[in-house]
Amino acid sequence: MSLVVEATGPLATVQDAGRPGLSDLGVGASGAADRGAARLANRLVGNPEDAAVLEATLGGLALRADVPMTVAATGAPGDLLVDDRPVGHHCRVRVPAGAVVRLGQPPVGVRTYLAVRGGIAVDPVLGSRSTDVLADLGPAALAVGDVLPVGEDAVELPATDLAPVAPPPAGDVVARVVLGPRHDWFTPEAVRSLLSTRWAVGADSNRVGMRLEGPAMERAADVTDAELPSEGVVRGSLQIASSGRPTLFLADHPVTGGYPVAAVVLDADTDALAQVRVGQHLRFRATRA
Repeated sequence: MSLVVEATGPLATVQDAGRPGLSDLGVGASGAADRGAARLANRLVGNPEDAAVLEATLGGLALRADVPMTVAATGAPGDLLVDDRPVGHHCRVRVPAGAVVRLGQPPVGVRTYLAVRGGIAVDPVLGSRSTDVLADLGPAALAVGDVLPVGEDAVELPATDLAPVAPPPAGDVVARVVLGPRHDWFTPEAVRSLLSTRWAVGADSNRVGMRLEGPAMERAADVTDAELPSEGVVRGSLQIASSGRPTLFLADHPVTGGYPVAAVVLDADTDALAQVRVGQHLRFRATRA
């Protein structure tokens, strides 16, 4: 069984639960940017939650099925079409042999997840089928003409074939953060600004991280010209460059960074950040871990 790629849109990759536990080797976790949406797509088609799915950025993905298949699309709600016939989102869909499955551009959100029953069965790299765009690890981003093998059905189909899920918000998004570990590298006014500013998502954002536009964060006087030895960073880290502008790390973040991290978004809130579009705004609210 296989799917043939007929169009990719801006970016389409294979993603699963990633490569956790390899940071000491310099290998990031990667994996689906919106992990909850990927898990839901797999559940709808009866796959293990960590099976490989397709992550499509801003729609445009088109695939031809060589045999009858069962699919589900979750995340950013672009129209799902089977041979140009609209079908449901966040539900299980049967695709006839030879039919083309197409994802339209979503009106809100960024990333749509397409799961196929049996999972995308490309060869794993270091235990994962995820594409890490920063490390250039795993399968390459999809290209027209690629043939994607599909695995065998693993378990019975679930009784539920529809998941009523709210679409990603189109307006401001609030994320909870824990201050530190290096917020003391910045003036108290800068830290207050981090929590009070309505940050705009910049155009050079991607799976590695979001570039945030707003006031520059001023360093404390005693570290104005200091250099920080490289430290480990995690998904959700808010790293402040020498320009004073924050970068919010996402799925394909580096495992270390040399700029101070002023705060870290709670892991539970990072899936929602993967659906925030360029031009939308973020606010951060301090909390305790």
